[in-house]
Amino acid sequence: MARIFYSMAGEGRGHAARVRTLAEHLKRDHELVLFAPDDAYEFLSRCYPSDRPDPNVRLLRIPGLRFHYTGRKLDLMKSIGSGLHYAARELPRLVRAFRRRIQAERPDLVITDFEPSLPRAARRERVPVLSIDHQHVLLAYDLSSLPSELRWYAWLMGFAVRWHVSGQTEAVASSFYSPPLKPGWEHVRQVGPLIRPEVAAARPTDGDYLLSYLRANTPESVLMLLADLGVPIKVYGLGERPPMGSLTFCPIHETQFVTDLAGCRAVACAAGNQLLGESLYLGKPVLALPETQHHEQRINAYFLQQMGVGLATELESLNADLLQRFLVHLPEYRRELQRRRGQFDGTADTLTAIHGLLSRANPRVLSAAG
Repeated sequence: MARIFYSMAGEGRGHAARVRTLAEHLKRDHELVLFAPDDAYEFLSRCYPSDRPDPNVRLLRIPGLRFHYTGRKLDLMKSIGSGLHYAARELPRLVRAFRRRIQAERPDLVITDFEPSLPRAARRERVPVLSIDHQHVLLAYDLSSLPSELRWYAWLMGFAVRWHVSGQTEAVASSFYSPPLKPGWEHVRQVGPLIRPEVAAARPTDGDYLLSYLRANTPESVLMLLADLGVPIKVYGLGERPPMGSLTFCPIHETQFVTDLAGCRAVACAAGNQLLGESLYLGKPVLALPETQHHEQRINAYFLQQMGVGLATELESLNADLLQRFLVHLPEYRRELQRRRGQFDGTADTLTAIHGLLSRANPRVLSAAG
C-alpha cells in the first residue's frame, strides 16, 4: 500500500471531480491524503465527510488561488494581482508546511491537479511528482488551429502552467479533445476526461428537458433567453429560486445532478473540461457558454464545436437564434457522438500512469498492494 499526497486547485468543481474519480479507484489499494482549497474542498467534503471518515482517505483544507469578478464579469487584472500576492505571501508558507508534513509522513508519490505548493515541497524532499490536469493542454498541445486571440492566450498561460507544476516527474493531460502534441512535449501523456464512478454507472436516456449548469455570475439576460425557449430546463449552479418561465432551479445535489444529466435531451453550460467531458461521455450534445474573459473555457468550446458534437458561443453573446440553431442540429450532434463513442473516458489510462510511476519509484509498494 502506497501513501499518496494529492493536491488540487480550488476554483470550480472540475479539479475536484477529477481527483474524486481517481481517489475512488486508488483508495482500494493505497492511502490518500487530499489537500483541497475553496470550491474543491466543499465538493470533496460531501464525498468524504468528517463524521463518516473513509479509512484510506483524509481530506485537508488549504489556501488556494481564486478568480475575481467585477460586475459579474471575470476580472483578469484582479485575478492576476491576487495571484501575485499568493505567490509572494502564501506560497512560501505553504511550501514550508508541506515539507514538514512530507518529512513526517513520507509519502511514496505526490500528485497535483494544478496546485503549486505541494509539488514544490515534494521536489525539495525528492518525492516523485505526477501532474494530472487539463491545463497542460495550454503548454503541450499543438493549438495552431485556434483563432489568433486564443493562440496568444494559450502561449501566455503556458508560462503560468510552467510556474504551477514545473519540475514534475511525469505529466498527464486530461481533455475531451486531443490535437497532436507540440515537438518537445511527446513525454506528456494524453488521456480523455476522468469520468466519476456515478457518471460511468449512469444509463443515459433521451428526456424532454435540457440541463444547464451556470456560474453564479450569469447575467439575468441569459436566464431570460433560456426561459423563453419553450423547452423545460433544469438549471444547476445558481441555487434554489422560484421557477422562471420554463426554468426550474435545482440545489446542488451530486446524485440528482448525475441523474438529470443522464436523462436530459442536451446540455447548455459553462465550458469547463470536466462537465463537457461527462456530458459527451453520456452522449449529450452541448451548447457551450464560456465567459468572454475565460479564455481557457473558450478554447474548450472551440474544440467542442470543431468536433461537431455541439455549438459554442460566448455567454454574453447568446441569443434566441443560436438557441434555436442548437436545437435544430441536435440529431447531427448525436450522430457524431455515436461515432465517437468510447473516446471520452481516460480513467484507465491515467491509473496506468499512476501505477507505472509508483512501480518505478518504489517497486516494493506495488508488489505489496497487488
